Amino acid sequence: MTFYQELQLNQAGSKAMVKNAKSPREKLHHTCIYMFKIGITMLFCMAFVMAFGQIFGDGNSTVGVVVLLFLMVFKNADFGICMRHSLKVMAAIFGILIIGPRLANMAGPIFGMVLNMVFIFLLAFISCHNIIMSNHSTVILGYLLLYGYDVTGKEYGLRIAGLVLGAVLTGIVFYRGHRNYKYKRDLKSIFEEFDIHSSRTRWQIAMTLGVSSAMCFAELLHFPRSMWIGIAVMSVMVPFEQDLKKRTKGRIPGNLFGGILFVVLYAILPPSFLSYAGIIGGIGVGLSASYGWQSVFNSLGAMAVATGLLGLPAAVFFRIFHNVCGSIYGHLFYKFFNRSVNCIPAE
Repeated sequence: MTFYQELQLNQAGSKAMVKNAKSPREKLHHTCIYMFKIGITMLFCMAFVMAFGQIFGDGNSTVGVVVLLFLMVFKNADFGICMRHSLKVMAAIFGILIIGPRLANMAGPIFGMVLNMVFIFLLAFISCHNIIMSNHSTVILGYLLLYGYDVTGKEYGLRIAGLVLGAVLTGIVFYRGHRNYKYKRDLKSIFEEFDIHSSRTRWQIAMTLGVSSAMCFAELLHFPRSMWIGIAVMSVMVPFEQDLKKRTKGRIPGNLFGGILFVVLYAILPPSFLSYAGIIGGIGVGLSASYGWQSVFNSLGAMAVATGLLGLPAAVFFRIFHNVCGSIYGHLFYKFFNRSVNCIPAE
């Protein structure tokens, strides 16, 4: 395998190359390539997000993060349906990202919860038919980030422009990556296969209700950063119930340790550390072999941003609080929902 080909491997492939090396020298060779790839990826991500911030305003740097996430994921991921309809789904997703978070923020906690339920379910329904792809961790996360970093006025107009550009770029990348694949299903198939007793439909509904209600409770209690609890619920409510416990066990201690690590780094490093916390976290995620360690490093960037808004104590407290409560709530909600649905007789 050439140097370039090895750079094209995904994270699992690169780690497999390191793990299966037959000699210390070969392991060092693959490790260096893997580290180089992480470094190049981080530099590209920083440049991309900064460019979005420069063009569409600092308030829309989040749009750069969301678009970048879509570009990186949908280079390989798909919707399990034909190309023509997949591009329509992609356009619909970005349409929802444009209007959904803004409307839900305008509506207040209760009616906002209803709107979030509508938009999140639509996103899950049209984009997560092929549950193996885990598209919710991109699409729903994008929605929640835009909901949490809401903008108004002129900034919202620039946000629309940024998301339209993102839709075009993602559509091009998606088409180039999947144009040679043939799929038997289309949009009609998605509607025909809707079944409350199927594990897929049941998960889509449960995740929608769990994420939306958790954020509503946080907002009614006037807790800041309600999107954090929504992201926590989404993260543990994976399609297969047997994975719930594993996710919950990874996310809770991961965020507890992440909070401790952030406080230690904040105390011993200069104030400029906050500017680089996201980079440190990104490199850590790239090197992490488990979901728990990914949770540790993901928390660094989130708390760095929140510290500038809430101060250190509140940022760390609410990051941990939302993730612990969200993980437990998502775990219990999914189990309760499944048992309730089991009581509905099948036709």
